Amino acid sequence: MTTAKRPRRSAPRTTPLEEIVTTALDDMKAVNVRVLDVRGLTDIADTFVIASGNSDRHVRSIAERVIQKARAAGLRTHGIEGERDSEWVLVDLTDVIVHVMLPRTREFYGLERLWEGDGASVPAKAAAPRRTKTGARRAAPRAAAAHGARPRPARSRRAH
Repeated sequence: MTTAKRPRRSAPRTTPLEEIVTTALDDMKAVNVRVLDVRGLTDIADTFVIASGNSDRHVRSIAERVIQKARAAGLRTHGIEGERDSEWVLVDLTDVIVHVMLPRTREFYGLERLWEGDGASVPAKAAAPRRTKTGARRAAPRAAAAHGARPRPARSRRAH
C-alpha cells in the first residue's frame, strides 16, 4: 500500500525588498505587521505588507519612511495613494505593495481575510441566494470588500 506524498512547503523566503520594507516598518514602530504572499492569487504583486499606525500622523510617517528606505536602496515607487487623508496609505513598489492603515480602517476592510489562503473567494454563505418571507428567491448582496467598495448606507422607506 502506498500513500500519496504531500508536497513540502519550503520556509518562506524574504526578498531584499521585503527586508527593506519590514525594516522601515520596525524603525517607525508599525503595529501588527503582516506579510502576505499573494503570488498565486493576483498578478499585480508578489507580496502585500499590511501594517497599522496609531494615528493618522503615524500612518503618514510610516509610509514616508518606507518610501525613503526604498529610494535609498535605489528602488522606485510606482505609486503612492492616500497620503493626504492618512487613514490608509498605499505604497506600490511593484513586487511589494505596502498598506499602512489606522486600526479601524484595517478592521473595516479586512484585507488579511480577503487575501489569505482561499479568502480571495466570496464565502459560500454570502454568495448563496436568500429567500424572502414569501419564499421567492432574492439575489445575495455583493461582498463590498471583494469589490473594493464601501457598503452603501441603508435607504429610508419614507414617502417623499
